Amino acid sequence: MTSSPTPGLTRFNAADDHAAEAALHEVCASTTWAKRLLAGRPYADAAALFTASDAAMAELTADDLAEAMAGHPPIGRPKPGDPTSAREQRGMAGASEELKAEMLELNLAYQERFGHVFLICATGLTAEQMRDAVRTRIGNTPERERENVRTELVKINRIRLTRLAEGA
Repeated sequence: MTSSPTPGLTRFNAADDHAAEAALHEVCASTTWAKRLLAGRPYADAAALFTASDAAMAELTADDLAEAMAGHPPIGRPKPGDPTSAREQRGMAGASEELKAEMLELNLAYQERFGHVFLICATGLTAEQMRDAVRTRIGNTPERERENVRTELVKINRIRLTRLAEGA
């Protein structure tokens, strides 16, 4: 049984290319990813949108992934005035000053090692879980970490696409 498009997905499907692309860039900063999703419109339901998103993410090059990551602030430092990053990083809000300082140090060490921000789907995670993840992942090879980033972007994009499809 196929579900029908939600109101947000109906608006997205009907939007002109410029507006639809702008909505997609709120989800993911990768131009290649956004163009692939634009080309697949209209989507019958959110599941079809997720499938297209996952397929596009799987095909992104290292440069495309770097562009996607550039749209994400470091954990513990959401973009000022950006309700999305604040909502997604809510787990850091109540962290102790010591933990926030440790995350800053870990973020810097990670960025030094890999050349980009530490990216994790932070929704629903505690500050301790995020800290433990960066501690673990900093020891990865660059190739393994690139695939971890791709996996985390898939999760983040699904959460954000759900909001887009629901019209939230």
